[in-house]
Amino acid sequence: MIFDGVCKLCTNSLAFILRHEAAQELRFAPLQSPAGKHLMQKFGIDPGQMKTFVVIADGRAYVRSDAAIRVSRFLRGGWKLFGIVKVVPRPIRDYVYDVVARNRYRWFGRHDICIVPTSELESRFIVDYKNAT
Repeated sequence: MIFDGVCKLCTNSLAFILRHEAAQELRFAPLQSPAGKHLMQKFGIDPGQMKTFVVIADGRAYVRSDAAIRVSRFLRGGWKLFGIVKVVPRPIRDYVYDVVARNRYRWFGRHDICIVPTSELESRFIVDYKNAT
């Protein structure tokens, strides 16, 4: 999962995912890291135009509402049900997603620097593009 490491909404979402993940399968790369930039370029996404987080699974990059739905597959309990949002047509889902994405810094704020994972989570983060697959 590639996320905006200075966006407070994004980092709070990441913390939520870590708390509710069924198994420790997901790995994370801040957009600002060499790995995040490398992975985005590899999948044809311009890091300079990043207004979404990206989930890479099964050799494919998922963005916007599809990325959020894809993440729900990794959550435990009732949070898996978030995937039901997929019944809403993509243009509507992505419109709502885009409104939040455009306003995320204004509504939720931003960090001055990219977050740094704790030592317990360090192995889950990819920062070096050589380790990015």
